Amino acid sequence: MTDIITKLRDISFDELHPNERLKFDSSYLRGGLMAGMNDRATGAVSEADTQLTKFHGFYQQDDRDVRNERRQRKLEPLYSFMVRLRLPGGRISAAQWQTLDDVATQYANDTLRITTRQTFQYHGVFKENLRAHLKTVNDAMIDTIAACGDVNRNVTSTANPHLSAVHHQVYELAGEISAHLLPRTRAYHEIFLGEELVAGGLQEAEEQEPLYTRHYLPRKFKIGLAIPPDNELDVFTNDIAFVADVDAQGQLKGFNVAVGGGMGTTHGEPATYPRMATVIGYCTVEQTVDVAEKIMLVQRDNGNRHDRKNARLKYTVDAMGVDHFKAEVESYLGYELDAERPFEFNSTGDRLGWHQGEDDQWHYGLFIENGRIRDYPVDNPIHAGMNIKSGLRAIADIHDGDIVLTTNQNVIITCVAESNREKIDAIIDRYHMERSVSPLRQHSIACVAFPTCGLAMAESERYLPTLLDKLDGVMKDAGLENDPIVIRMTGCPNGCGRPFMAEIGFVGKAIGRYNLYLGGNDTGTRLNKMYRENIDEKTILEELTPLLHRYAGERKSGECFGDFVIRAGVIKATTQGLDFHDT
Repeated sequence: MTDIITKLRDISFDELHPNERLKFDSSYLRGGLMAGMNDRATGAVSEADTQLTKFHGFYQQDDRDVRNERRQRKLEPLYSFMVRLRLPGGRISAAQWQTLDDVATQYANDTLRITTRQTFQYHGVFKENLRAHLKTVNDAMIDTIAACGDVNRNVTSTANPHLSAVHHQVYELAGEISAHLLPRTRAYHEIFLGEELVAGGLQEAEEQEPLYTRHYLPRKFKIGLAIPPDNELDVFTNDIAFVADVDAQGQLKGFNVAVGGGMGTTHGEPATYPRMATVIGYCTVEQTVDVAEKIMLVQRDNGNRHDRKNARLKYTVDAMGVDHFKAEVESYLGYELDAERPFEFNSTGDRLGWHQGEDDQWHYGLFIENGRIRDYPVDNPIHAGMNIKSGLRAIADIHDGDIVLTTNQNVIITCVAESNREKIDAIIDRYHMERSVSPLRQHSIACVAFPTCGLAMAESERYLPTLLDKLDGVMKDAGLENDPIVIRMTGCPNGCGRPFMAEIGFVGKAIGRYNLYLGGNDTGTRLNKMYRENIDEKTILEELTPLLHRYAGERKSGECFGDFVIRAGVIKATTQGLDFHDT
């Protein structure tokens, strides 16, 4: 038993969670994956190896729409893999886009999905296609390492590094943090890319994983970097939030450092809860990577390895206390963090349509509902004839700049030459890539849920557009059709779509039933609270219709819906909120 485990919990190795023993005994994430990938008798890998695939960037899933039918036919579930890319800052070249589009067509279900962590994931990748999928992506200088699993995952940053010099600097820092905190094991390259195993290479533990050791982290770990006043990435939902401090001359001076954010909960278990990150101090630009590492190491050494439901950093911070946790971080650093500096956010939305950065270059923000990039048939009731995938491919074929993904699941076509603006407008029209959408829809997010997510209890991506059609009608009747309200839906309480930060949040409880949350805000600085539990669509509309009409008639100038429901006494403010004032 290592010093990490001894420091963590005074319990024997056998009392650790089974995942902890699995990681320790996995030969640095190799497990039985080599043999499992070569086994063509099944579309799955072993139960133990499904835990290890996550560290390599993919999850085993099955199509839940056909699960019962296949069971009746005495067939195994229709297994496939969800593959997620590591794209710190969400930036790719037009040439890389072409490759990723090809991969979706050849090896997945012909769609790409932008995640709320500023990257792509693919669905429907069968085991026999997985190695070819990963090799093709790798040839485009992209990988999936640590996109999932008990490691630091994709590092997010304020969208579009080309908006300003500071945006580019923060984007570069996101990449540095991601590279520095990557697992060092060569398991991914050996199993999936054909790299030869070096004899004796498994013996030197410190060389294998100098940061993670054989234990890796207790649970997933997320880092985000935001540049005020924009907070489109909901930076306080991260385990570590870096909030940029930019002076009046536009120079990046450092970062406020916050710890302990996280959205996941479990229904009916009050010991699990969403939490916003708490600001513990300030660091210089030069200290940022070091601070990220040391906070992660404090979590490595102190996080809960006995109960995975309480293993995220947020629970470690609360168990240790913020002051004690900060002192431990500073002990690892060997220096103290500076005092917090003032900052203010004013939006969680994306810049959509044409806009310019500080160098007058043109950028186009394209709304992608729920991040799903595909071509829709003409009989689709919501997106009839929208050929988004083909249109983006056509843009990539003529575009010289980058394409950037946002944490709101949209796309930014960056650095567009003046001569190409009309061409891009024409492509958007020709492929029907956009339709008139309300501000309510523009500020919505839904997780994938059914049919692929094994955790889903209710629909999300397939249902939210239909519910929004009905809510848009209510908004229009109330005279609010031009007003944005942040609305998010997830099919379970794990919170992938950040529902607990929304002004209106829906969290799946069962098929057709949701918990309704109210009281977040439009700046990403306050958690919401549950308003109604386990309700269906009829009740959702019965609850929200009078509230929206009341908001239209009683709101103060500039007051967002989340602030209104608190001021009006509909719901009490949460204990975690940075900016609510009854003004």
